[in-house]
Amino acid sequence: MKVVVAHNRYRSDAPSGENIIVDLEIDQLRAAGVTVVPFQRSSDDIPSLPAVQKALLPLAPIWSPAATRALAELLRRERPDVLHLHNPYPLLSPAVVRTAHRAGVPVVQTVHNYRQVCAPGLFFRDGHICTDCRGRAFALPAIQHKCYRGSAAQSAIMATTLAVHRGTWKSVDRYIALTGHIAEHLRTFGIPDERIAIKPNAVEDPGPPAPLGEGVLFAGRLSPEKGLANLVDAWRRHPEGSLGTLRIAGDGELRPVAEAAAAARTDVEYLGPTDRSGVRELMRRSAVVSVPSTWFEPLSTVIIEALANGRPVLSTTLGGSPYLVGEAGWLVEPTADALAAALPEAVKAAPDLAGPARERYLANFHPDVVVRRLLEIYESLR
Repeated sequence: MKVVVAHNRYRSDAPSGENIIVDLEIDQLRAAGVTVVPFQRSSDDIPSLPAVQKALLPLAPIWSPAATRALAELLRRERPDVLHLHNPYPLLSPAVVRTAHRAGVPVVQTVHNYRQVCAPGLFFRDGHICTDCRGRAFALPAIQHKCYRGSAAQSAIMATTLAVHRGTWKSVDRYIALTGHIAEHLRTFGIPDERIAIKPNAVEDPGPPAPLGEGVLFAGRLSPEKGLANLVDAWRRHPEGSLGTLRIAGDGELRPVAEAAAAARTDVEYLGPTDRSGVRELMRRSAVVSVPSTWFEPLSTVIIEALANGRPVLSTTLGGSPYLVGEAGWLVEPTADALAAALPEAVKAAPDLAGPARERYLANFHPDVVVRRLLEIYESLR
């Protein structure tokens, strides 16, 4: 089987779990004997684009002539069985779906966010969940609130893109919903059940878990929707040192919150930006991993990493987290009060859930399990 994997990589200065998952999935497919032909563009390349392409860049989310031509030639040359699309913005555009269909190639798309109907793809703005554009033919609220990159003009382009490509998205042959929550989002958008397949992501097996460490780890982008502020607030409500150490790894606009917490208490450490191997080492030093999301997070790679390393998870009831955590952790409302109440129990009971966490990973998120499901999805379209 031959698969073209299409993905617009996010900027390297804004680390993306989606980039990691795409790379891992390509490796996993190749290990399973699939011929993978990447068709990728990187937002890091935008400053070095030719002048003509730069001039047309504002319209690229609607239609990218250079990417369309390049993909058409690739499909003619490689004659793949399937095109698997991840992120099309901004350098590919949803037009890659039409290009593939013109070449007679079925399209699978993994849905990593809500950008079929939401300009920034988060259902989150100004510190709270927002679904104002869901069900609208044109995403006018996105322009009014400058939802895309804080710009009314760029938000207008994305709103136009969503309207122009509504039919394009509805023509995708098979959607991969990472969790049941994403599947429901697709149904709301008008996608029938027979074109939705639920398949989570996988991370490589790190091997037998190390003995539990102590304290709690937060590892992720330091942005409002990730819930760091709630976690820090909850941590402060307990006597210093009573819960072990709160380790914070990552970078983003809430970095000052992390730095201030570490400066104020000896039981808080801010580690700064940390690569995947560094995060795994921090997991080994910790007993619990917390993912206190305040948005409908589709699927947290950090949760899967935690389960793989035998670390139970304290998360919230939003998005895909309940599906991921299952019985291997604790789910609370996305508030500082709820987190504060759950933290002592999580730290105390972590040893009892370390084994179930690892077992949940092996049964649901190990590459052998997930890649088998992905191959079944591809085969259904051949």
